[in-house]
Formats: sequence, structure tokens, C-alpha cells
Amino acid sequence: MKSNEKFYIENLGCAKNQVDAEVMINALQSEGWLRTLDPAEADFIIVNTCGFIEPAKKESVDVLISYRDAFPDAVVIAAGCLSERYSADLSAAMPELDGIFGNASLSRITDFIRMKAETDGQLVMVPALDEVTSDAAKRDDIFSIGRAVLLSGPSSAYVKLAEGCSNNCSFCAIPLIRGPLRSRAIKSVVEEIKHLTESGILEINLIAQDLGSYGVDLEAGGDGPCLLFGLLSEIDKLSGDFIVRMLYIHPDNFPLEILDICAESSKILPYFDIPFQHASAEILRTMNRKGSSEKHLDLLGAIRKRLPEAVIRTTFLVGFPGEGKADTAELEQFITTAKLEWAGFFSYSREEDTPAYNMETERKHKSRHKSTEKNVQRMQGLQSAVTTEAFGRFIGRKLRLFVEEAVEKEDLYLCRAWFQAPEVDGLVVLHADEGSLKPGSFVEAEVTGINGIDLEAVLRA
Repeated sequence: MKSNEKFYIENLGCAKNQVDAEVMINALQSEGWLRTLDPAEADFIIVNTCGFIEPAKKESVDVLISYRDAFPDAVVIAAGCLSERYSADLSAAMPELDGIFGNASLSRITDFIRMKAETDGQLVMVPALDEVTSDAAKRDDIFSIGRAVLLSGPSSAYVKLAEGCSNNCSFCAIPLIRGPLRSRAIKSVVEEIKHLTESGILEINLIAQDLGSYGVDLEAGGDGPCLLFGLLSEIDKLSGDFIVRMLYIHPDNFPLEILDICAESSKILPYFDIPFQHASAEILRTMNRKGSSEKHLDLLGAIRKRLPEAVIRTTFLVGFPGEGKADTAELEQFITTAKLEWAGFFSYSREEDTPAYNMETERKHKSRHKSTEKNVQRMQGLQSAVTTEAFGRFIGRKLRLFVEEAVEKEDLYLCRAWFQAPEVDGLVVLHADEGSLKPGSFVEAEVTGINGIDLEAVLRA
């Protein structure tokens, strides 16, 4: 393909996938290819797929089909997690795709596109995970170095600290898709954040499958999760007015040392995304996790004692094999007792090649689907009341808000407070004159009320 041809990337899935898409965009643009925001203009279309759970896989396939049908003259490529996990199945089931590209060696997207230009049929490039993970020199291109384009909102960025996961939860396909834990060096992360903040980024969101495990695989780590404390300390030394949020800390690996720097730093937010997944000790044990209601509450108590203003997000997996009425009741009790500000609920997805896959038959899994969905809905209702109560404490207080976007032709702006992560949490609807505020900036405002999971605010002199 000629370097002046246009490409379009459709990104699906999580924030880690978004960083992958940004890395691919940078690689292609560096070679002279032109990015377009209109797929109708594109010579080739890359769909960065998700392959984590069944609904995400279905969405990925549906999007691939829609682009193939809508743009018959374009080269349509499946990239990302679905391609990495199911390359052979995807190739056989969708011969109409022009290419299949895995996510283990992102910098090779330029080689892939060139090779595709010389290949009449479908091209598949999915390097073996063990080939990539065993060579430290090949690991860097999975991270976020050198991104010229960010797909986040204005002045916000995700920074990936590690790839893969070695926790091996029995339900999780991430180790199958992304391999074992591979951490970046502190120097690499700090240099990237310095570059981002000096270029105007005001919000840094640190991501990995498990930030609590950051560094345990590095020879220089030695002390395991404490390396996260060292990283945060170095980030805190950087100049500039910006905030840092941590996303995804496995409760079994939560390093309590980081609470001190959160208390002392004006940059590191006391916001913790801790995916508890369940409260029943027996269900958690079957998930290959060590928690229980008591252990979870002890961790929450330690966090809130050191950081009374801390805000905590979690996720719960409902309908796991063996979950009975007593387990469900314990989880519901935990929701009302723990009083977590944010929580997401997901129905268990039976994933091939995971240890949990053979814990029950597909027939039994499907037979429980309706009751699982009812449990999810009931728990979401419980959590909604907890969230509304939790954020009542901010009414009448002035907060520093991050302006995301203006509501067209209205005296309204959509903003986020420090306790609202992008995409997954609620918003603050700020009443201010049209055109008076700039997206991607900070502003002080007073919270006046709650509307569902969102807050209302006004500017005060």
C-alpha cells in the first residue's frame, strides 16, 4: 500500500485496548499513512476487537461484519484480543476478512499492512505469546511509548504500566490472550508521563490488569508490589498541575504502602478500583482468589482509616459455578455493608480453556442465565441507593472539576470530579454560560444536587 493511503481504526473493549489502538495509530502515521475519522474514506479499516467475554466477542464479530458489508472496496482487518485468542477460528469462520492481526507485537502493524498489499488472500499475523514474552527487547512495543494521538477526552490519557497477568483467576481469559505479567521499568513510565504532562495532559490514568502486581516480575523489583509505591513517588516529583488515578488493583495484592503517598500528594488521587468479584469465601476460593467478606471489609477499613475521603470502585461477577442462595445473600449483604461508591455487575461468562469452563456444563450455565440476570438487576438496585447516599456528602461543597465537553446550544458542561473515572463512573453536570469554559481544563464549582448517579453543580464566586 502507498503511504498516502488512509486508514480508519474502530476501537472496542477496555482502556488497555484503547492504548493498543493509539500505539497502532502512531506506528502507521509515523510511516506516512493518513488517519481518517470517516470509514467511508478509508482504504483499510482496522477493528481493534475485544475477546474477553461472550458479549464482547459477539459485538466484535458484529462490527467486523458491518464494516465488511458497508465498505466492500476497503481492506478490513481484525486486530486485538479476539484475533489474538481465536485467530484460526476467526480465519475459518470469516474468510471475507482481508487480514487478522494479533496484539502481542503492535509495532509490526506497519509490516503487516505492507505484506497485505502484496497478498491476494487473507493474511494472518499472530506471533506466539511465548515468543514475545520471553524476549525483553520485544516487550516494549506493547506499551504506550510515543503516542501522538490519544483517543481519550481532551487533556486525559491512559498510561499502561504492565501487560498480561499472572494471578490466574479461574474464570479469566486474560492470561490466554495477553500472557503473563510483564512490567515496564519505572524510568520508562515516568518519562512517558513527563512527556504527556508537558504537552498539556492534565489527567493520567494508570492501567494494567493488576497494578498491585506491578514490578513483581522485574529483577530490580525484589520487594514486589512495593515497586508501585516507588513509581508513584517518582511521578509525584514531576512538575506541573496534573492528577493521577489508579485503575485495577487486585484485592489480594493491594499494597497498603501506597496509602501514605495518596495522603501526602496533591497529584495522586485517593481513588481505588478494586475488583472484589464476590464476597463469599467459598466462591472466591473457586475463583482462585483469597478474599472473603471479612478480608474485603478489613481492607476497606484500612483504606478509609488512612484516607477518610477515599472513593472506591469495584466489580462483582454474578452467577459463577457453584453460587447458591447463601452466596448471593452474602454478596448482597456486603454491598449494603461496604458502602462502595461505584460498582459494576457482570454475569459470569463461560470461557473456553479457563479452569472454570469445566466446572459446569453449557446446558446448566444457560439454564441459570435468567436467575443470574435477575440477581444482577437486584444488586444494581441496591448499589444505586448506596451510590446516591455516598455522594450526598459532596452537596454544598466546592469541587475542582475536569471539564470534558460542552452541551451544544445549552448553558451546560459535562465534567468529572476527582472521584469519577472516565467512561465508567458518573458525571457532574455543570451549569455555566455557553462558551465560557474550555474542555480539557479545571474549574471550581459548587455541587448543588444529585440526579441518579450524576451530580449537579454551579459556578460560585
